Amino acid sequence: MTLFPEELAASQLQTADPSAWPQAPGWRPVVEQFFQSQTGGDLLTFLQQRLEAGAVIFPPQPLKALECTPPESVRVVILGQDPYHGRGQAEGLAFSVAPGQPLPPSLRNVFKEMQRDLGLPFPAMPHPGGSLLSWANSGVLLLNSCLTVEEGQANSHQGRGWEVLTDALIAQVSTSPQPVVFMLWGAFAQSKRVLIDENRHCVLTANHPSPLSALRGPAPFFGCAHFSQAQKWLLTHGFPHFRWPAPALSAA
Repeated sequence: MTLFPEELAASQLQTADPSAWPQAPGWRPVVEQFFQSQTGGDLLTFLQQRLEAGAVIFPPQPLKALECTPPESVRVVILGQDPYHGRGQAEGLAFSVAPGQPLPPSLRNVFKEMQRDLGLPFPAMPHPGGSLLSWANSGVLLLNSCLTVEEGQANSHQGRGWEVLTDALIAQVSTSPQPVVFMLWGAFAQSKRVLIDENRHCVLTANHPSPLSALRGPAPFFGCAHFSQAQKWLLTHGFPHFRWPAPALSAA
């Protein structure tokens, strides 16, 4: 997908000032405490240095998931690891790509399992494609563990401090009063299980939806039925109106 210069600029991080990164008010105490800490300050210094060095960093809004899904609205949490590192792809939501972008293989498999499990249509291309914005607006927190990445360099910002913040956000959801479904796909997401109170929340686990592991045992992603299980569990725990938005309608 070819992007015009103004679209290129809009697709990448412009500032290391967190006051320019919108978020719902309910997340603000945890976020502000993090950025006031030594780790948070070091992360911002690192981002500023990389921007000054001319690095192209994605996504444009690192806290997009927190803007779209307030903590009181969270019904489901899906954890990812790292933003997409191709131009125009990352929009700040785990597994989601900006409208019009080709579907990454893992996201394609997510849609295949949703189609098998719920009978929902495969997304129309090129729009809305793989944008999961309507999921985020419907109470699905699509949270990556690391919230920025440099162009063409997967995992390039891991270990710089983002994980401290996102672990704190997972813990905030775990201590919230409403029951939540955590969908943990792959070993990395499942490593966050220790942060979740499983006496109050539902934890669903399966292999990562990547082509390398989606069919692999002992917990293949294909056939896991997490989407229908989440709806049924929420129905019995006070949220009868939660429904997964059809992928064909997933762009705003």
